[in-house]
Amino acid sequence: MSTPLILAIDQGTTSSRAIIFDDKANMLHIAQKELPQHFPHPGWVEHNANDIWRDTLATARQVVEKAGGASKIAAIGITNQRETTILWDKRTGAPIHRAIVWQDRRTASFCNDIRASSKNIAALEDKIARTTGLLLDPYFSNSKICWILDHVAGARDLAEAGHLAFGTVESFLVWNLTGGKEHISDVTNAARTGLYDIVKNCWDDELIDLYDIPKSILPTVKDSVCEFGKTDPDIFGAPIVIGGIAGDQNAATFGQCCFDEGMIKSTYGTGCFALMNIGTTFKKSDNKLLTTPAYRLNGETTYALEGSIFMAGAIIQWLRDELQIIKHAADTEDLAQSVHDNDGVYLVPAFTGLGAPHWQPEAKAAIFGLTRGSGRALLSRAALEAQAYQTMDLFAAMQSDSGIETEVLRVDGGLVANNFMCQFLADITRVEIDVPVNKETTALGAAFLAGLHAGIYQDLDDLRKTWRMSHQFTPKMHADKATTYYAQWQHYVRCVIDSVSQS
Repeated sequence: MSTPLILAIDQGTTSSRAIIFDDKANMLHIAQKELPQHFPHPGWVEHNANDIWRDTLATARQVVEKAGGASKIAAIGITNQRETTILWDKRTGAPIHRAIVWQDRRTASFCNDIRASSKNIAALEDKIARTTGLLLDPYFSNSKICWILDHVAGARDLAEAGHLAFGTVESFLVWNLTGGKEHISDVTNAARTGLYDIVKNCWDDELIDLYDIPKSILPTVKDSVCEFGKTDPDIFGAPIVIGGIAGDQNAATFGQCCFDEGMIKSTYGTGCFALMNIGTTFKKSDNKLLTTPAYRLNGETTYALEGSIFMAGAIIQWLRDELQIIKHAADTEDLAQSVHDNDGVYLVPAFTGLGAPHWQPEAKAAIFGLTRGSGRALLSRAALEAQAYQTMDLFAAMQSDSGIETEVLRVDGGLVANNFMCQFLADITRVEIDVPVNKETTALGAAFLAGLHAGIYQDLDDLRKTWRMSHQFTPKMHADKATTYYAQWQHYVRCVIDSVSQS
């Protein structure tokens, strides 16, 4: 093999993509299919798991063919939307319900019932945080599993009989790619279920019992780099080893080469997710952030503090699809720049609740400061400004938890193509914003993991050499003005949170 190639499968919330990378981290071929979204009830978000598999297969086959066939591919890396929950029948491979997406809030009352029934909720929440690094929240997979088991006829009986398998998206893909031979997950995805002990690296029996989930449905958990199985020969014409897996935000952290303690990346995709590398020692957040494995190599876990914001690019989709005030996402940049300031208009995008550091699953989105003169431009600007304000919320929490004053933020995701957003992000956070040449860092991270397994890269230093900066944004707004903008945002967020208790 003259030039080893890697197939990265990037199955996201809004699309399924496949990308071929060479050993220099260059993208050679890419295929993508938009993933239909289903909203059967307010606050509910679902995907058809068969659509996920069908689209993943179609895009992967397309790029492998362009690359010259399976013999050209050294390994496959997989990255995926996390927490999204699928249960399928092991005997047929058929999902028993649509996938419940990470954004879905249907189990908010379920989580509240656990709080209400707990004899010592403070002790329980401390146990959850110190074991899983997470919170008691409908965001994670555990309550979604329970919902399917309790609402799909016969599901719990099938699970008890050993006929059901649970997995987040990567697990479902590997099952299908290997012809049903492998039921696995990697540590970064298992950690998002709310059932996995990220310190001891095992499923936690106490939490499994709390949620009354049959342990037999859970996958085997492996490092981020290892052999997860080989594809069925019929899929690509010859077997290809699956050598790396990480959830999307973890993969982006890896693709951004945030290998040193204190480094932060923030991804602006459907949601906004910032991760700070905190090294190999677990640390519980005191500011309602999550502690999560950034990756695990050779049995050693590198941890990260994570702030999860549910609506980022999805806000722009809302402007386009629901309000229909823009035709293309890129329209927001010119519209935002057409007004000299925000004219007091703020959008708190709690369409699916508020994530870190607020964790208010029942909060509703709100627009503040509208006047008769408010139009498309101000709404577009408010949607973009919200990205910076939400990121600043996370920054403040991360710096308090870690004691590290960050000076640089590495960003990626579709929204970083928007220069207004990136500049406003620099202005509000008061740090340098670095945009990489290769903005497909999520897929690149999966490729890096697979490349390590295949021996294409020898170590993290090899990967560091591939990172190159495309654009840099530095703060230009006067610090007092930025402080005023952010203080007004904080006021409106408190208004949204207060409205929950009053409803």
